Amino acid sequence: MTEQKVRWGILATGGMSATFTADLVDMPDAEVVAVASRSAEPAKAFAERFGIPRAYGDWASLAHDEEVDVVYVATPHSAHRAAAGLMLESGRNVLCEKPFTLNAREAKELIALARDNGRFLMEAMWTYCHPMVRRLKALVDDGAIGEVRHVQADFGLAGPFPASHRLRDPALGGGALLDLGVYPVSFTQLLLGEPSDIVARAMLSEEGVDLQTGALLSWESGALASVHCSIVGGTATSASITGSRGRIDIPHGFFFPEQFVLHRDGRDAEEFTADPADGPRNSLKHEAAEVMRALRAGETESPLVPLDGTLAVMRTLDTIRDRVGVRYPGETR
Repeated sequence: MTEQKVRWGILATGGMSATFTADLVDMPDAEVVAVASRSAEPAKAFAERFGIPRAYGDWASLAHDEEVDVVYVATPHSAHRAAAGLMLESGRNVLCEKPFTLNAREAKELIALARDNGRFLMEAMWTYCHPMVRRLKALVDDGAIGEVRHVQADFGLAGPFPASHRLRDPALGGGALLDLGVYPVSFTQLLLGEPSDIVARAMLSEEGVDLQTGALLSWESGALASVHCSIVGGTATSASITGSRGRIDIPHGFFFPEQFVLHRDGRDAEEFTADPADGPRNSLKHEAAEVMRALRAGETESPLVPLDGTLAVMRTLDTIRDRVGVRYPGETR
């Protein structure tokens, strides 16, 4: 694959699929050629909405479509293992929405499938591909604030969500942690790697999912991280990275920031703002562009969203759930 358009298939027809597809159709080097759902009608309606030539009422037809280069999987995350696994086994490359799977065991299985089949696989952690986050990470890696001592990040929605909502449905992997907490955990591990110890507390619903969770992560270096997620209270979605010689603050929307402020000891604060040429700050084009770059380069994983890093995040999420007592129906690890 070199200069030709990358041909995308879309698996699932919900809100995330619509948002991603709307960005894809505006990219000159991408072409959306097929969409699949569990039944024909949603797939046909989605195809008509976005001008997609082929609509399938089952997953297998998409998996066996030889004219699809890569499939974007945006099913409920309880189905990620089955959906992405089917695509990989059938020779398709995969971009799979976050959280990557329900647990680390499933993530490990998908990664093994991709590597055994020589297929590209990436978690759709758009934050890692966002130009402002990449700029921030480069500053930290270059020692702009010295050694990282503490990271704080939060993501909460006000709700309230009824018991019937997917965010509270154990069968769909509901709860604040997997849906929202994956962002602060992933952001923290982008900067510090996998923690050596975790303490966590949560407020659970009657259904047994976490309504809000807080965790303190620690590393052998002495670094700490405070992460919080909630579906019962809206938060600032802020983040702060404190180092031995300074601090970086993201006042809002840390997972797709439009600005952040660098405070270096003994110097005036420096404000960094997004380049308008990068497009809207909530654009999913950056992760799509990274997938297509990797495919054209013949890579089977992205250096921006490495599979070992995704697996490490899933291990952290598993440990937090163990600490707070959240298990999903039929789950094995």
